[in-house]
Amino acid sequence: MVVAYVMVKAHTGEADRLRNDVEAVDGVTAAHIVAGDVDVIAKVDVPSPGDVKDIAADRVQGLDGVEDTHTYVAMAA
Repeated sequence: MVVAYVMVKAHTGEADRLRNDVEAVDGVTAAHIVAGDVDVIAKVDVPSPGDVKDIAADRVQGLDGVEDTHTYVAMAA
């Protein structure tokens, strides 16, 4: 399994709604609103690195209200 964390910057006022949309994406195991440079941090747990790309670059990035994302793949559990 591959674990990754997707940092999501939301458009102003979209964090609450966006957290629910991110958490509904298959492969996302949790999503939390956070304080700081990003608005939502999502944990992804999938079989392959290609699945991480599909979730982060295609599905999450394509959600309405997403301004930007950064993805970090965990190197060890």
